[in-house]
Amino acid sequence: MAYWQGIIAGINHRVNAERVPNFKAWRIGLTHDVGKRFEEWGKPENFVYWEADSLADAHAIEAHFINKEGMKGGTGGDLDDRNKVYVYIF
Repeated sequence: MAYWQGIIAGINHRVNAERVPNFKAWRIGLTHDVGKRFEEWGKPENFVYWEADSLADAHAIEAHFINKEGMKGGTGGDLDDRNKVYVYIF
């Protein structure tokens, strides 16, 4: 299994662990700085993140959950493929 498939499985597991699973109630995003993003979003209680292997993988994961599952969020952003990138949900 490719590493990004593990992130997809982790996100699916987290959302489906809710009493009433609903992808549309969740937000997904990408960041280089998890702590800063956590603070900027007001320290959401259910904030979870994974480190992606590459920016391309992170974008593919984000697009999948926005376009196929209806998660909140937007594709794009000002990220650098030379830095670690994280996929987060809350």
